[in-house]
Amino acid sequence: MKERMKTVLLVVLVVGSLLQSYVLIFRFPGSDSVVQSKNAYIRTEEMGPEEKPENLLFPDKMIIHLGEDQHTVFYPNDTFYNLVFNRLKGRTFDHFQRRMVSNIDWPKVRSENRGIELSFDSGIPVTLLQKIMQIVPDPLFEGESINKMWLYSVEGEGKIHVMFFSTEGDVVYEAAQADLTVQDVDQLVDFGLNWTPYKMVDGRYYIPVKELSLLSVELPIGEYTVEQMQRSLFFDPSITRNIREKDGSEIYTDSKRSLQVDQGQKWISYTDPAAPPSGENSPGKDVLAAIDFVNQHGGWNGMYRLWKAGKSEDRTLVKFQQYYGGFPILNTPGFHYGMMELDLQQGTVTSYERSLFYLESGTIQKRMAKLSGGETLETKLMPYIKNNSVADLNPAYLPVQTEGRLRLKPVWAIELRNGTVITIE
Repeated sequence: MKERMKTVLLVVLVVGSLLQSYVLIFRFPGSDSVVQSKNAYIRTEEMGPEEKPENLLFPDKMIIHLGEDQHTVFYPNDTFYNLVFNRLKGRTFDHFQRRMVSNIDWPKVRSENRGIELSFDSGIPVTLLQKIMQIVPDPLFEGESINKMWLYSVEGEGKIHVMFFSTEGDVVYEAAQADLTVQDVDQLVDFGLNWTPYKMVDGRYYIPVKELSLLSVELPIGEYTVEQMQRSLFFDPSITRNIREKDGSEIYTDSKRSLQVDQGQKWISYTDPAAPPSGENSPGKDVLAAIDFVNQHGGWNGMYRLWKAGKSEDRTLVKFQQYYGGFPILNTPGFHYGMMELDLQQGTVTSYERSLFYLESGTIQKRMAKLSGGETLETKLMPYIKNNSVADLNPAYLPVQTEGRLRLKPVWAIELRNGTVITIE
């Protein structure tokens, strides 16, 4: 009897020891494992809030074609922009057919047919577009990046044409099946009937025929400290050393990773040269990895949109642009703000750049401002029009830092064919 009790006690002790080891390793219930993969991002100091990928993926503008060469433009946060986009996100698109762009007379489609054009400027991978729209998986289509989606009806036809334009420039994909009727699209197009009229210029960009009203605002801003960024980006900040550069910038390094801080611009550049795992780059997966990285290393502090996901050789350059209301905040050489930039290789972040400034809650000063339109705007654009150098034109905010405040000035942002952005007030 005594021996049996000893055996039972020994079994209880062994099971208890195994259970305790399991708890220490995996920290259950409701917690992550202590054992993490080499490339897993470690959650660090809470700074800005996290964001879901679908909230960062939306068109930069929506062009409504009213027929008879009449057009208007909706911008993010416009009531009708949200209404149209939400309706389209619930529709299904399937059976994609590849066509050459040159086989269709697009100026004729634009001027004669009613439709909706969604612009994704620098492009969005189809795998990400599937996160916000009901696009049925298709091997022919899934490897593409799309910079424009265009839905239109042709008089006398009983179906809607739904086109997705590849960033390659010469290819367009038509969804042969879409659960949208001509009446559905007509109803959405009608929202633009009483909106500000726009006209197409040079087949590339639109200008309003009259002035636009935008808010000019002043907002309170805060500033992340270097210590906060160190705790956010280094596994062990206590072993970092500081190097002061001749240009006044400072570098913090743990002999592997480095954090460069431009105190004048309040801009940081973080690099991690860790060798990425072998494999092929996937821009869609890299964008999701970039969002995850920002979620855990600084957060978002405002409204952002995926602006670029460009694949170059063995890396993906990902850029997120900050918005206020429906308009982007420009990142300028004189004041770096409004942009987050990340380089990734096979899902591993190798560089990360952002501002130390962030928007705070507090008193916001607002007043209405006017942006020129019509002939006045065309006159201001004339030097660039003559050189045939304008690629796009959009309302935007020019950030100006004042003492503890950020002033956002409405401007026209002219994107030139060489990628340069010039502003006119």
